[in-house]
Amino acid sequence: MMGEIVFFDTMRAGLWNAVIISLPILSVALVAGVAVGLFQALTSIQEMTLTFVPKLAAILAVFWVSMGFMSSTLTGFFQDTIIPLIAAS
Repeated sequence: MMGEIVFFDTMRAGLWNAVIISLPILSVALVAGVAVGLFQALTSIQEMTLTFVPKLAAILAVFWVSMGFMSSTLTGFFQDTIIPLIAAS
């Protein structure tokens, strides 16, 4: 039987891994959004696709580049944390 301490520690580690995995995409989305917003404010261009397309392209590029890091982080979490807990019970 899994104790509360093991459960909450596993949840904490899972949430931390989720933050680490999502950090590259979220930071690039933030930077791209600020850059496009600044460009729109400086040029007075209020086009909706101007905000969507560059941000989507930046997110896709970073996702493609960091896909190996995300996969290795997630599989490492499962191999080091989840599978031993399942095997122990």
